Amino acid sequence: MKHLPFTRKAIIFALVLTVVLVSATAYAAGEGGEGNVFTNSFWSLVPPIVAIALALITKEVYSSLFAGVLVGALFSANFNLEGSLHNMVDNGFIAVISDGWNVGILIFLVLLGTVSAISFKSGATVAYGEWAQKRIKSRVGAQLATVVLGVLIFVDDYFNCLTVGNVMRPVTDSHKISRAKLAYIVDATAAPVCIIAPISSWAAAVTAFSQGYGDSPYALFIDSIQYNFYALFTLAFMVAIILMKIDFGPMKLHESNAQKGDIYTTPDRPYANADNEVPNKNGKVKDLIIPIFGMLVPLCILGLLYTGGFFAGESFVDAFANCDASLGLVYGSLIAVLIMLVYFLVRRTMSFKDFMDCLPQGFRNMVPAILILILAWTLSTVTGMLGASSYVEGLIHGSAKGFVNFLPAIIFLVACGLSFATGTSWGTFGILLPIVIEVFSIGNPLLVVSVSACLAGAVFGDHCSPISDTTIMASAGAQSNHINHVSTQLPYAVTVGVVCFLFYIIAGFWQSPIVTLVGVACTVGVLFVIKKTIAKPNDPKLS
Repeated sequence: MKHLPFTRKAIIFALVLTVVLVSATAYAAGEGGEGNVFTNSFWSLVPPIVAIALALITKEVYSSLFAGVLVGALFSANFNLEGSLHNMVDNGFIAVISDGWNVGILIFLVLLGTVSAISFKSGATVAYGEWAQKRIKSRVGAQLATVVLGVLIFVDDYFNCLTVGNVMRPVTDSHKISRAKLAYIVDATAAPVCIIAPISSWAAAVTAFSQGYGDSPYALFIDSIQYNFYALFTLAFMVAIILMKIDFGPMKLHESNAQKGDIYTTPDRPYANADNEVPNKNGKVKDLIIPIFGMLVPLCILGLLYTGGFFAGESFVDAFANCDASLGLVYGSLIAVLIMLVYFLVRRTMSFKDFMDCLPQGFRNMVPAILILILAWTLSTVTGMLGASSYVEGLIHGSAKGFVNFLPAIIFLVACGLSFATGTSWGTFGILLPIVIEVFSIGNPLLVVSVSACLAGAVFGDHCSPISDTTIMASAGAQSNHINHVSTQLPYAVTVGVVCFLFYIIAGFWQSPIVTLVGVACTVGVLFVIKKTIAKPNDPKLS
């Protein structure tokens, strides 16, 4: 008898497990009386857990996300088939696609895909790659240059993910850096940078969710930066692995293969032929620098300020605090694309037809990311129908009474779990921040640490989750296989996360910036230990 393929075994196992669990629960529901036993309970977290588990096991993200959506729809309707179909289609797919904020993000994705196609077709990407190769002489230099660019684009994580990946991809490819490593650097300089940037869409969101903190919620965000261990430790960790030239876990194989010429490692490489046309040889470096950093970046910042009321009299800080990131980024990127049309026609490096051809090409390049985002949003919606937020809120309130000094570490874990399961850091701290502020009185030194732990845990879970929108967009920006990105990034993120958890325990008893400095040192120290304990590379076989 032939053995079943591993992925088929995984799917059969998941189906059997689901049937057993559902049967047991249905029996319990029949014994216990009326009502939906799946809501406001641990069951509310089962759909994303199913999706994440299947994605990691089968290495196939679309069917895994759909399976999670299906389970969530069945649970939310208590296995009524008509209700399940209604929740999945009407309240799920159609609702998320018709949501204005979501539509704005999808349009922004398409416009950035268009900018990427324009950069390639104009010859700007090739020109920049040739220029960078003459000045960036090593793999370390290429990776550090990517980090610096990621830190400089701190306004918004979506914008960061797609811009940094598209700009630096030719450079990292020329130095034989794997797409998985590029995706990690892009992802690690997106949310972790934005969550500690005083002026960003993330600062605006945190301020909005902290309205219960007296008259100065923005001040609370500023105070939280010094204790945002995950963001600070991640940046230190990333720079350290680059300078120490160390990789471990699945990333080690990807980097080994890249140095042998295979920057993808796995057979599935959905973006391998994204730029399969012969580029324009008349492109110059300025054709990349001016459109992106002279048009796209400043116009997106202006778009964010405009939606926040800056031009109607609001202060710069208040405008960022009240901005609509989705709408502002669409305004900025759309105007930038229109100005680029004039720029390239005047430069005579592209014809009008060539420019227009970049519109559908940009859309095609972003189709994988768009599909994953729609599925992930729908999964988050059906999870919300099951009352996941109420269940988590109960956990926080239940733990607040007996473990006050350990509460920052507990909040970090809860935020991580919720963000990982739902794929949204904003949704996570939107749920938890009001609870944390309510638990502690203003002036309590544990308040700032606990808020920081909430933000750090949300970013940590988001960083690890395969259904996170920023994780998905980091894959798209780096043009990496999404599951490759998730599996290679996970050991790095978890290593930093463990150090963060330990230092939130310490910070619960000792509130001082010195704790942060010691934590950064310990994060780098952990890498020295890993470097000494892991086996030396034995030239892993190409996959």
